Amino acid sequence: MRVLGIDPSSQATGFGIIESKGQSYTPVCYGIIAPSRLLPLHQKMNEIRLELEKIIETYAPDEVAIENLFYAQNVRTALVLGQVRGAILVAVAAHGCSLHEYSPLEVKKAVTGYGQADKDQVKTMVMALLELNDPRMATDASDALATAICHLNTRIFQKLLEEA
Repeated sequence: MRVLGIDPSSQATGFGIIESKGQSYTPVCYGIIAPSRLLPLHQKMNEIRLELEKIIETYAPDEVAIENLFYAQNVRTALVLGQVRGAILVAVAAHGCSLHEYSPLEVKKAVTGYGQADKDQVKTMVMALLELNDPRMATDASDALATAICHLNTRIFQKLLEEA
């Protein structure tokens, strides 16, 4: 199974694709989609959508996992993040991929065992779990890979429950 994990952001949307064979995970690709800060918001959303569509077309993930909205003290930030998620959801729906959403707490707990882990702890664990040695990996990309790992772990757990 191939899973695309996405960490939404208007500045640097993280993406990561992981191939799963049983309980073994192999990273396929990862990175960020970073629209120019000079673009107006609607053009940033379109760039995120277009880049994500290219990734989906190129790597043909079976499923997509996305980090869902979290509590934000700044209303403007929450609204912009909601719009980014909208652009992402349109790209995913346009390609017929199934979508699964996880809270930041679920993602962090799945990767580090601790729901309040910081971004550096998540990055360290993602690199260890996927046997990556990339100190320049953006934290948005490691968060996206963590979301994909969270989804794959959830699928394995669900399958074990069904078999029991």
